[in-house]
Amino acid sequence: MTKLHFDTAFSPNHGKAISLGPGVRRLTCNNPSPFTFHGTNSYIVGEGHVAVIDPGPDDETHIAALIEATRGETISHILITHSHVDHSAGARRLRKICKAPIFAEGPHRPARDLHQDERNPLDAEGDADLVIDEIVGDGTLIKGNGWTLEALHTPGHTVNHLAFAFPDETGLFSGDHVMAWSTTIVAPPDGSMHAYMDSLERLMERNDAVYWPGHGGVISDPTPFLAGLRAHRQSREQALIARLEAGEETIPEMVATVYKDVDRSLHGAAALSMFAQMEYLLARGLVVCLDETATMTARYRLA
Repeated sequence: MTKLHFDTAFSPNHGKAISLGPGVRRLTCNNPSPFTFHGTNSYIVGEGHVAVIDPGPDDETHIAALIEATRGETISHILITHSHVDHSAGARRLRKICKAPIFAEGPHRPARDLHQDERNPLDAEGDADLVIDEIVGDGTLIKGNGWTLEALHTPGHTVNHLAFAFPDETGLFSGDHVMAWSTTIVAPPDGSMHAYMDSLERLMERNDAVYWPGHGGVISDPTPFLAGLRAHRQSREQALIARLEAGEETIPEMVATVYKDVDRSLHGAAALSMFAQMEYLLARGLVVCLDETATMTARYRLA
């Protein structure tokens, strides 16, 4: 099985635009957390007339830094990978200043219908107020002055997640779908493990030379890293199946065992990830729910 190696060596250089190559600059917001690592990466694409990918949270200092980094240039496009507030909420403030249109796949919404009485634990993370000027479909080419990006629909983390790739496959902006420092949170009902795994497979069919993710550093060799991510999810699934074989029936009791190597402060997120895996197993007929509705607290067994 392919070994997954995370790279946590990253200098955020908060407030300073760092050149990553021709026509690509990164500016990291100073919003560190257990889920954002050192902060959200915003990217400036092109020169002269540029696009900003993920303006970050509604942070006045960060937006001012983006404006300063593009002084003497024109921001012609604002591109959103997905509608979580740490990526997209700053778009309104930036749009007000530079008048550039906002491009995104669609509004924030769950990946599936909510069950009766189900509450979305990630409501606070969703940017329900995202203003979209241009709806972007899979395969859409977004063209600026001297640059072109192809939008790739990569649902899983959210249903409206997009990656943006240079058509010649010299690089891909992977948002939160693929990151060097950590696995991606896939948490129902916002996220779908089935969609996430399908999106991984789709990226594995490409040959992009480098990934620029929404948090953390550059992924300089994406192909083996994607294989490692897939193997990691498959091993988590097998660990879940092993707990069911051992007679455990509920997600809370399984999390303590399966995620014993994960900081306890992240066990809530781990439980949501396990729920996503459980839904994926249910969809494939490998597991059955012993209660009326499949929930975080329901009982499960192997089919």
